[in-house]
Amino acid sequence: MDWPLNAFATAEDGTRLFWRASRSSPVVGIPDVVLCDGIGCDGFAWRYLTRALGRDRRVLHWHYRGHGRSGPPGDPDRLDVATLARDLVRVLDDAGAARVVAIGHSMGTQVVLEAYRIAPERVAGLGLLCGGAGRITETFHGTRLLHEWLPRLVDGATRHIGLARAIWRAVPAGLAFPVARLLRELDRQAIRFEDFRAYWDHVGLVDPAVFLKMLRAAGEHSAEDLLERIDVPTLVVSAEHDTFTPASVSAAMAARIPGAEHVLVRGASHAAPVEHPVPIQQALERLLDRVTEREATLKPAPADVAVETEPGSASRAARSAPGAG
Repeated sequence: MDWPLNAFATAEDGTRLFWRASRSSPVVGIPDVVLCDGIGCDGFAWRYLTRALGRDRRVLHWHYRGHGRSGPPGDPDRLDVATLARDLVRVLDDAGAARVVAIGHSMGTQVVLEAYRIAPERVAGLGLLCGGAGRITETFHGTRLLHEWLPRLVDGATRHIGLARAIWRAVPAGLAFPVARLLRELDRQAIRFEDFRAYWDHVGLVDPAVFLKMLRAAGEHSAEDLLERIDVPTLVVSAEHDTFTPASVSAAMAARIPGAEHVLVRGASHAAPVEHPVPIQQALERLLDRVTEREATLKPAPADVAVETEPGSASRAARSAPGAG
């Protein structure tokens, strides 16, 4: 997909937040779609879905603080999910997006749930892909091992940042890919090396301290108290062989959200959106249809919703050259 509009919003602590859009302005009467990545990602999960999602509406995609083209966090300790959700709202303000269908992959599911908590009037629908409501480090590979070891990893990376960065970037994608396939962390029949490399190369650019602190914060966050109160169309996608967020975790979350559709992608791993995009695209199209039907029954949005009237007007001087992805 082409992204003709590229811009930067500014977070509460001054962090520059990169965002891009498939159109210069929203389609009248149709909520935008906003895509929220997993930790360490800068858009690889969406590469086979954006064209269909943007067929009749605007699609927004943004980079978390410390990721991709966004700047390093203005406050290095503000890497929690609530901060990321507030960053998302800043991006929506800058893009002039009054209401959106918020779609998250992996940790992005927590971000969009938290955004729904703090700004429910901005969210017209939720797409929760291969993620849970929180405490993700307690279910990784079905054990609490990551949760127990993570504080030591964060401490070590912080105290020995030079060594941590050297180790972090030492393993090339060409070596990591066959290992991940051998360990069945990926669908060996469906995953493409070029898709894995796009993910792996970006992870190597993320500061390891930022990655690990953000992962720790995601492991401490929970939106479980919110699930029964969600009253917008919601889709939950789980992957049969997901070792990061076991399918049972996503299924349990879906069962608690009123009216949610749950789709299990057979044979897929945590990278389901690039391994098996067709069933996920079909499920997302059903979600967007449900949102459109519901929006038609609602009263006009309140006049006091504060958004930019001109997309990116708060950061026009910071515009960058169009990108692709």
